[in-house]
Amino acid sequence: MPWYAWLILLVAIGSIVGGLLMLKDSAKKLPLTDEQLKRVHERNAEMDAKEARDR
Repeated sequence: MPWYAWLILLVAIGSIVGGLLMLKDSAKKLPLTDEQLKRVHERNAEMDAKEARDR
């Protein structure tokens, strides 16, 4: 492969890796109250039960 093809390949890979690292750094955990967390857990339990019934 010519040198410029390697250069384009390196730039593309660097762009993908850089974008993933930026996405990882910008991800934040959601601060939920105890009540919101309880509702989320209840909803997950309901969906699991519904899935079990549907099978």
